[in-house]
Amino acid sequence: MRIKKDQGKMYKSEDPSSLEPRSSGLRSSILSRAREISWREKGKKIIFYLPGMFKLNGICGSYPCLSLTGEKCDLQCDHCKGSLLTDMIPAMTPERLLGECARMSEKGVKGVLLSGGSDSEGRLPWDSFIPAIAKIKKRTALFISIHSGLVDEETAVRLKEAGVDQALIDVVGDDETYQAVCHVPFGVSRIAATLEAFHKARLPVIPHIVCGLYYGEIKGEMAAVEMISRFDVEQVVVVSLMQGRHAPKYVRKVKAVEVAEVIAAIRFRMPGVIVSLGCARERGNTRMELLALEAGVNRMALPSEEVIRRAREYGLEVRYQRTCCSVSLDMSEPEW
Repeated sequence: MRIKKDQGKMYKSEDPSSLEPRSSGLRSSILSRAREISWREKGKKIIFYLPGMFKLNGICGSYPCLSLTGEKCDLQCDHCKGSLLTDMIPAMTPERLLGECARMSEKGVKGVLLSGGSDSEGRLPWDSFIPAIAKIKKRTALFISIHSGLVDEETAVRLKEAGVDQALIDVVGDDETYQAVCHVPFGVSRIAATLEAFHKARLPVIPHIVCGLYYGEIKGEMAAVEMISRFDVEQVVVVSLMQGRHAPKYVRKVKAVEVAEVIAAIRFRMPGVIVSLGCARERGNTRMELLALEAGVNRMALPSEEVIRRAREYGLEVRYQRTCCSVSLDMSEPEW
């Protein structure tokens, strides 16, 4: 559970505090070193993803997202205000969840993401839905991912026993950001405790880091990297704050290079993990995609034609998958 020695090798970790604004030459050197480590550890390949809630050039994703709370969220975090729930399929009762998942399985869908709004303690209503999840796993072949929220050890074990395949959780690195943005009365130790609970339950967890969560400022991201590095994870997803209609007016725009430097920090700290650039990021920011590629990401959701072209110029093996980028099951194909 503590910091692991990756495949028996020892690596020199980059000091996360060193990844501050710097000259373009030094920054390029950092990204290229991260890319070299990525290629050495994970191979010269990349998978591009199309999640279920999106269309890209007329092609639909095939990994639906269902909300167990409909559009209801008690926390009303400053960066979302529950807006992300509006695009999800409502499944507010166990019976509705069973029906929706049965219908999707019959249509040939490979998996689903179960999500929803949080209560005032950052939790989702898993107690009510765990029996239904177990039935879904028995009756279908669906791969089930969950946006877990905060859970205790007992809930983590029950989710594992029900057949949940992986848990996704946002990891915030500092108390001020967590309390100010997410409106919780406690600190990030609750997030660490959730990671620990999933580890003890042997339920794979996919941490997500939201770059610029503190109103566009890079504040606790490197601390989030450090927190994650204490646990044996296979993948980390990096996303960035989006300046949507629900975001505060004074939110600073996250710079593409800042996202790339967080990706590099993850690679230096955890050389063997899969690093993904997720779908929750500014639309049309090709520079963010290209710099993420320079930093050696292994997966990317919603790619532009330009970044696909650049990946081929790098000589990468390129494959495509119509699911969330966090899905560990390899369903990739040579084309969309």
